[in-house]
Amino acid sequence: MLKIIKNAELYAPEYLGRKDILIGGEKILAIEDKIEISSDFAEIIDADGKMVTPGLIDQHIHLTGAGGKHAFASMTPEISVNELIACGTTTVMGMLGTDGVTRTLQGLYAKVKGLEQQDVSAYMLTSYFGYPTKTMLNSVLEDMVFIDKVIGCKIAISDERGSFPTENELLKLLREVHVGGLTSGKGGILHIHLGALESRMDILLDLVKKHHFPIRHISPTHVGRTKALFEQAIEFAKLGGMIDISTGGTKYDAPYKQVLYALEKGASIENITFSSDGNAGMAKKDENGNIEYLYKAPIDLNLKQVILLIQEVGMSISDAFKLITTNPAKNLSLPHKGKIAINYDADFCFFDKDFTLTDVISKGKVMMNDCKIINGKFFN
Repeated sequence: MLKIIKNAELYAPEYLGRKDILIGGEKILAIEDKIEISSDFAEIIDADGKMVTPGLIDQHIHLTGAGGKHAFASMTPEISVNELIACGTTTVMGMLGTDGVTRTLQGLYAKVKGLEQQDVSAYMLTSYFGYPTKTMLNSVLEDMVFIDKVIGCKIAISDERGSFPTENELLKLLREVHVGGLTSGKGGILHIHLGALESRMDILLDLVKKHHFPIRHISPTHVGRTKALFEQAIEFAKLGGMIDISTGGTKYDAPYKQVLYALEKGASIENITFSSDGNAGMAKKDENGNIEYLYKAPIDLNLKQVILLIQEVGMSISDAFKLITTNPAKNLSLPHKGKIAINYDADFCFFDKDFTLTDVISKGKVMMNDCKIINGKFFN
């Protein structure tokens, strides 16, 4: 059955005014000032003047759990579909972290496929922190080409838990994701965890400046871990790269303030994304460095930081929402995500005037209505 969203204050994320939206299956079929179809043929959803944005994209989230830095009891659990919908997240990219032993790529793939069956769009990265890579088939290239949900590769640099890959090793990995993306039509990224060591992003800047590798395939994350690292990230963004600020993991300052600083220093809002690092294992320490308690990184801070940019700083709704809609879609090369446009996926978030999330539609299915999550035939 068709659906019509009526009377939406539409942010696509650019402001389009009050519009009606026609949905057929999982796709957007039309956007007009008025769309009139009998309720015999279409389900009518009255937005009643609420702000309607694209569904939110979280491009760095630990779907099958993470943690484990403080022994087995510190490992975090899987994320449920209800947790994602509760914060408006309709598209995710899952990955492994430090742990490539008790967490497996096969388990991650099963989780990604399960979320798809629960009407959330889900993708994944192959490998984990370490080098040589871990893959499901014989190489990163084969995972990219033959496994539907693999859209890139994960590795860590400048972190004592990483494997300290050389320039040549990174270039070889970049070649695999690049060629794998060309062959499979996925785009292809090397998603790079950045730690707090003094080497920072030196090697990534060299790959672009000295080796002239296409910057669009290099995807650094946790760029706001330290101030010195963030200065390099701004340079990377000004070269045309996309930089990812973690909202739920380690950071030297509030993520929304990092965005403002980057803009002040000449970076474009088009080259910045937020991601949650959700479900990463975190520890609260006292002044002596002793652990007081463990907790998992929240998954709902992307939206909260965007709202701070709007309400506390006065950034336009359109620009602020780019951080969690169009920009990550561009970084991940997801051609039908991140915008409200004809032939794009029917993913929407509805907000009242105070930016309370009231309704969520994912892949054309109503997942939250009037602040209540609608459970389907699967587990919560």
